[in-house]
Amino acid sequence: MDSLKQFFDVVGGWVWGVPMLTLLVGTGVYLSLRLRFLQFSMLVFALKQAFTPHGKKEDGSDHDGDVSHFGALMTALSATIGTGNIAGVATAVVAGGPGAVFWMWITAIFGMATKYAEGVLAVKYRTTNSRGEKSGGPMYYIERGLNMKWMALLFALFGTLASFGIGSSVQSNSVAQSIQASFQIDSWMTGVVLTVFTALVILGGIKSISRVSSAIVPVMAIGYVLGGLVVIFSNLSLVGPVLELIFTDAFTGQAVAGGALGTVIRYGVARGVFSNEAGMGSAPIAAAAAKTDHPVRQGLVSMTGTFLDTIVVCSITGIVLVMGGLYTNGETGAALTTHTFEQLLPGMGGWIVTFGLVFFAYSTILGWCYYGEKCASYLLGDGFVLIYRLLYVASVFLGTVVSLDLVWAASDVFNGLMAIPNLIALLLLTGVVVAETRDFAEKRRSGHLY
Repeated sequence: MDSLKQFFDVVGGWVWGVPMLTLLVGTGVYLSLRLRFLQFSMLVFALKQAFTPHGKKEDGSDHDGDVSHFGALMTALSATIGTGNIAGVATAVVAGGPGAVFWMWITAIFGMATKYAEGVLAVKYRTTNSRGEKSGGPMYYIERGLNMKWMALLFALFGTLASFGIGSSVQSNSVAQSIQASFQIDSWMTGVVLTVFTALVILGGIKSISRVSSAIVPVMAIGYVLGGLVVIFSNLSLVGPVLELIFTDAFTGQAVAGGALGTVIRYGVARGVFSNEAGMGSAPIAAAAAKTDHPVRQGLVSMTGTFLDTIVVCSITGIVLVMGGLYTNGETGAALTTHTFEQLLPGMGGWIVTFGLVFFAYSTILGWCYYGEKCASYLLGDGFVLIYRLLYVASVFLGTVVSLDLVWAASDVFNGLMAIPNLIALLLLTGVVVAETRDFAEKRRSGHLY
């Protein structure tokens, strides 16, 4: 087991090294240029598509798909907004200094173009499965757009394997440990409760997952953001110096031992990607289920997920961590975030992080089940779906009672390997994304689309 973990650690270091991070961000930069920085010019319109109810003729009820734009976005965000927003940001600030927060923002800005392209391709190349549900994502646009079935199968394999680790057991382990530390409740008891609640939702499929995600995600995200804003406004005099430190350190690396600017950039980019998953290929699987009249409309909605995850939620965590100044004391991860919130907002700060962590992790379990299910059904057929869901539920409980060092190392590798075929497809299909974007703009100008 130790040798196997060592193997995955070595492979993981390669997979998540500078070449991969360069490819991830580089793809976002290239797409941004080809799309004329659509993430700026269309952001307000995109947010309106995601959150504003339309008129009767425009509510999407007569459009092809399984769930609403909002439902698809919440399903994607349920998997995206997770422990990375709390523990991941803390790791970035500890390892890369305050300047890492700035590079997380830069990663998110270009990642919005990547997430947009993923959403467009997901809808354009989606299919209908034997149960009448929409199936889409990288495996479908790789196969149907590039005619590379072998590469699509690789993505689906990596996605299925990653779901049991990063999607379920790692998340349930975080919940169990957090609850045990806060309430002294045994991990196996948390495991039973979490497994039952997970089974009740995911056995109902995408519509059930979407419905629950649409209820949980806004509440948990708004609650965490409001809690963070209370901390920030309670210490308003520190905001100016904190922002100045973040921007200064981003280009000097002074807070890192030896002034290593490369370390600041690397950790900011890496944790930014971990948090918003732009380029990973997971979110377009949920986007493919959306009821929509044009691929671009869902692409714009998908794009808002990166904005909300990193520019909003991660920024709250990052600013509070730098404000507290505890990142130099040897702590890291969720513990550092918890203690910083508690220091700046005694009595309530720690609870904000604890409950945020629990609900973020639970929502990630739900969202990743859908991702893994679609990958598994692509590999083995729709008849395997129920078996996959039962295995996934079992992995949720298993995560609360076993050591996860090996599982974490392995899932980290598979999660990174997912990105390679997806990024290749995005680069090769950029022309299709650009053409769809122009088509949408022309149809809006002519009045064929609202």
